[in-house]
Amino acid sequence: MRYRLLGRTGLRVSEMFLGTMTFGQEWGWGASVEECRKMFTAYAEAGGNVIDTANRYTEGSSERIVKELLGSDRDRFVLATKYTLTMDGTDPNAAGNHRKNLVRSVEASLGRLGTDYIDLLWVHIWDPNTPVEETMRALDDLVRAGKVLYVGMSDAPAWLIARANTIAEFRGWTPFAGLQLPYSLLQRDIERELLPMAAALELSVAAWSPLAGGVLSGKFTRSSAGGPSRVDRATVSERDLAIARTVDEVADELGVSSSQVAIAWTRAHRPWIHPILGARDLDQLTDNLAAIGLELPEEAVTRLEEAAAIELGFPMEFILNTTDFVYGASGNRVDGRPVG
Repeated sequence: MRYRLLGRTGLRVSEMFLGTMTFGQEWGWGASVEECRKMFTAYAEAGGNVIDTANRYTEGSSERIVKELLGSDRDRFVLATKYTLTMDGTDPNAAGNHRKNLVRSVEASLGRLGTDYIDLLWVHIWDPNTPVEETMRALDDLVRAGKVLYVGMSDAPAWLIARANTIAEFRGWTPFAGLQLPYSLLQRDIERELLPMAAALELSVAAWSPLAGGVLSGKFTRSSAGGPSRVDRATVSERDLAIARTVDEVADELGVSSSQVAIAWTRAHRPWIHPILGARDLDQLTDNLAAIGLELPEEAVTRLEEAAAIELGFPMEFILNTTDFVYGASGNRVDGRPVG
């Protein structure tokens, strides 16, 4: 496992993050504490150092299990958790990105995690009812108090994140260092606006669901695969299955698993994308970790992307298709900045 810097910070984070949404059995499909320990140990032995949880995962059990697993080694790991989601649906102030929910959510997470600081706090999802200025100032207060070291944003539009970091820059507040977004061959939407923005602002990206809920693992396309799934087979489109079969074909040619191909693809163009590995058992995690050293041949990447092609839409598609008209013949001889 190699390490990269988180955004514009000096924090060293491993190539792959360990997701803990499966830690705990309260939601009916997670892992036991014993299995979580096996997965945690395998990830740590592979050199992984980022543990990603959330206050709401398995109704708080995930954070409590993470506390038990970290033990006296807590400071060796980058501990990431999230706030926004409600822990009490009867209380209108027990959810959202406002200061009150932030403060009480962080205090509760610190208690469940058994620590006095959080390395990386993610805002779990955009809350349109809370001004972003309030969120950024409240986050900065927690950083200044030493309860949070770095902050990031999950599941939000590009314009909001750019606005938030611009406000933070001009007011001397702590900006977002990274984003957490869904990214897989089945869901490439973030290539339209979010990834170009992340590249321009030098934000790291933690990619959740790189296997698209297991669809890209061969679960629905290989007779030998199977097991429980959070994805209803009836919701998987023929397009999704066609993409999954292409992943299977590439995997067979390379002599690796479909999961490894799908995970490796997320980093084929952008090493600052960190796949979040969320497994239910040690075998799944061990297989996923093997994607660390897998570099897909250029031909394989092209084939996968042709099978999973998306339209960039306006404005990116229009901008890219008018370069000759805008810059003339000499424009093709300019080595410009990367876009996304």
